[in-house]
Amino acid sequence: MRLLVVEDNPRMAELIGQGFRQLGYAVDIAERGREAEEQALHQAYDVIILDIMLPDKDGVQVCRDLRRQGVDTPILMLTALSTTRDKVGAFDAGADDYLAKPFEFDELFARVRALLRRGRPQEGATLRIEDVEMDLLAHRVTRGGERIKLSNREFALLEYFMRNPNRVLSRIAIAEHVWDTAFSGESNVIDVYVGLLRRKLDRDAGRKLIHTVIGRGYYFGPTPPDS
Repeated sequence: MRLLVVEDNPRMAELIGQGFRQLGYAVDIAERGREAEEQALHQAYDVIILDIMLPDKDGVQVCRDLRRQGVDTPILMLTALSTTRDKVGAFDAGADDYLAKPFEFDELFARVRALLRRGRPQEGATLRIEDVEMDLLAHRVTRGGERIKLSNREFALLEYFMRNPNRVLSRIAIAEHVWDTAFSGESNVIDVYVGLLRRKLDRDAGRKLIHTVIGRGYYFGPTPPDS
């Protein structure tokens, strides 16, 4: 999953980014409102964490302008302002949630998870594909009831696969949602991690779920498409 954190306090931005990166998220950071708008318009994000008090443009206005331009990414507002009027203003601008500072990272993480589940009401806190189960809260994966230990990056990669089953996912799409850096056609990091995940998930299973589609990317599901 890829997040955009819009926060002009470098220390706060780095703490939020570091927290989510340790959980396997890809995180971009913007310190100004106009910079955030530019990024949100040209990059697909799963959630935007947006501070209200920005140096160049009010975060509420940033939210309103993004909605006017057709950006429907879930937006969570962060601010030291916590009056009812402030909250109403944020929601009226198109925000999906509101968290007042100071806050605990665990609460921020839980709210981001809740936003990710919106639009997927059947999902709950667990993803299930075939005999693979992923507990999003406990950060735990099993296949056929057997625990599979994954690194944070492997977990994030599998989560992206499980949120997009039976679809061919290009390396560019995987890079945008699972990695922080732009994809380089010369890099084999995605192939390496898919190989690591495949060995852990499919090696001892009778039915393979991770398939390579030559020239197109990867496919997660029981029946591989024609390559």
